[in-house]
Amino acid sequence: MDILTAIKREEGKLEKQLGKIQHQLNGVRAAAKALGDSTSKEITVGRKRVLSAAGRAAIVKAAKKRWAKARKQVKKAKS
Repeated sequence: MDILTAIKREEGKLEKQLGKIQHQLNGVRAAAKALGDSTSKEITVGRKRVLSAAGRAAIVKAAKKRWAKARKQVKKAKS
């Protein structure tokens, strides 16, 4: 098979796929237009949440308390 023929055949397949995708995209755009302004809002990325030092310390303290309680129960169960 000639390489040029294979390339032309592949080009035809890709053009056909492109046509299908453009048709789908037009459908999506029409649906978005029908919905109106609700779709024109930009998607905003939420800001990263920051934890204060006091909040972090409280979480660490509570975790240590939970682990101490768990170790104590294991120790009692072994005795």
